[in-house]
Amino acid sequence: MAAHKTTALPLALAYAALILYASLYPFADWRDQGIAPWAYLAAPWPKYWTGFDFAINIAGYVPLGFLAALTVLRTRAAANGARAVLRATLAGAAISFAMETLQSYLPARIPSNVDFGFNTAGTLLGAVLAVGLERMGAIAHWHRTRSNWFVEDARGALVLLALWPVALLFPAAVTFGLGQVFERLETAISELLLDTPFIDWMPLRQFELQPLVPGVELLCVMLGALVPCLLGFMVTRSAVRRAMLLPLTLLVGIAASALSAALSYGPPHAWSWLSLPVQIGIVAAGCVGIVLLGAPRRLCGGLLLLALVLHLSLLNQAPESAYFAQTLATWEQGRFIRFNGLAQWLGWLWPFATLGYALVALSRRTRQS
Repeated sequence: MAAHKTTALPLALAYAALILYASLYPFADWRDQGIAPWAYLAAPWPKYWTGFDFAINIAGYVPLGFLAALTVLRTRAAANGARAVLRATLAGAAISFAMETLQSYLPARIPSNVDFGFNTAGTLLGAVLAVGLERMGAIAHWHRTRSNWFVEDARGALVLLALWPVALLFPAAVTFGLGQVFERLETAISELLLDTPFIDWMPLRQFELQPLVPGVELLCVMLGALVPCLLGFMVTRSAVRRAMLLPLTLLVGIAASALSAALSYGPPHAWSWLSLPVQIGIVAAGCVGIVLLGAPRRLCGGLLLLALVLHLSLLNQAPESAYFAQTLATWEQGRFIRFNGLAQWLGWLWPFATLGYALVALSRRTRQS
């Protein structure tokens, strides 16, 4: 029997990348301590520990175990529950062992056999949960629901939609403004080429980046909210299902933005970003989405490309404000130091990955037609 294409596989790989970032960030000052990197396995029980630390180590690997076991169940017809749990647990244990071992070379991190054990236990718990849901029929029900809602080759779009709210968690200068990379990219290239002959090859910008006026900010918010909706429209089977997907997508984006603000400025400021231009932009995105409920999927793909290009063009003509830079410093140097790396990269790259997906999907349909 042919392997079933499941969204669990790319999601498991994406989550493994998140674990890698959280475990090894900031990827700096590698050194050899002169001892075996796996010496931590024989270390005694740590003197200082909290229940929160143990809970985080378990909870952090539960999704990996769940997605890994689900991948085995959905891609291998002969795999039973025990085999799926075993393979998922071994994969999680191998990843945890690799991360803890590599932490031996990072001065900012401390490898721990306790972390390794609880990470493995979390993977096992997630895998057992996946198998239990499979035996209760919940996974099969999801598969039927997905087949009824989405076209056959919707895996890439669903993965991007699942990653969108995660990308929104990293603070953005403009609400839903993912992909604002021009200023940072320009600075990074200039620093890289400094004191080299190639610095003279760097084109000089002929204008200063100007803050977005409220009208342009409104347009950016509308386009940023509309992009995931159009992405969903590309793979949704009917207008009725699009009508349900549209408000759900907008609500998820609003919730992720509120959570980002709460993490950045504190819970009392969770809704401080919801200014008048942002409110009008969200409503405008909903209105445009309603107009496009019955549009052909190919047209939605074309409009998605147009919206992305316009959104990125407008967004990257604006600088990051000093207040926003202070917010980033809170994330990059404070309590979010283990998480900010991946979230930041997701915020930068998500629009470009969506752009690539839309181009490939439209070119594939052109060849098939």
